[in-house]
Amino acid sequence: MMCRSPQALRLLARVLDELGIGQDCCLSAQEAIELLAKGNYSALVLDFDLPGGAQVAKLARLAPAQQRPVIFAMIGASTDIASTYQAGANFVLYKPLELDQISRSLRAARGFMGDDRRCSPRHKVETVVYLMFGKSLAIPALMLDLNEGGLSVQAADPLPTIGQVPVHFLLPGSTRAIEGTAEVIWVDDSGRAGMFFSYLPPATQRRLRSWLSRRGKRSPARAVRGSETRVAFPALQS
Repeated sequence: MMCRSPQALRLLARVLDELGIGQDCCLSAQEAIELLAKGNYSALVLDFDLPGGAQVAKLARLAPAQQRPVIFAMIGASTDIASTYQAGANFVLYKPLELDQISRSLRAARGFMGDDRRCSPRHKVETVVYLMFGKSLAIPALMLDLNEGGLSVQAADPLPTIGQVPVHFLLPGSTRAIEGTAEVIWVDDSGRAGMFFSYLPPATQRRLRSWLSRRGKRSPARAVRGSETRVAFPALQS
């Protein structure tokens, strides 16, 4: 279903069951596309080392913003990670899969899946974000928008396509910095990038949630009706 590895399937199903996420399965890229056309899926898991994986991801990214699934790409050592993100992957799962890796990635993406993802409004925020690439390289970028799960930024130059990056920024009207770690999920040639928060200290999460709540009361977001959280598992075969 997911791939040709029964062990990988068992690990993924175990974590999804723990999170209460339903699963649909198919055996080809064509079936995956048909499922996506018929249903409102919150996530899509693709083996990028099998034919058709990148093409399905690209098609999924063409959906309207509120209907786009979170895309997990399963890749091997020889797969180019930059091309994986360019195809539309939000999270990467490295093969052979391990339970801890799957659990961290799925839990990090959980807030963007289903009702939670669709009802988490993005707020336009004008502030500077400092992205720490390595021990000495701090790249400043302008924040474009922000919610509890992540942010998008605009840098002067294209940003490196790496996974985890420490972030540091001040919210308007606040004197205490938000510091944590974010996962870069997409970049483009203009310097724009989107990130999911992969770790924020509990106290920082509360401060961010409180700040967003106060801002939301000033600028109420339009509610979007969600649907049941489900994940499509295309097993892409040649």
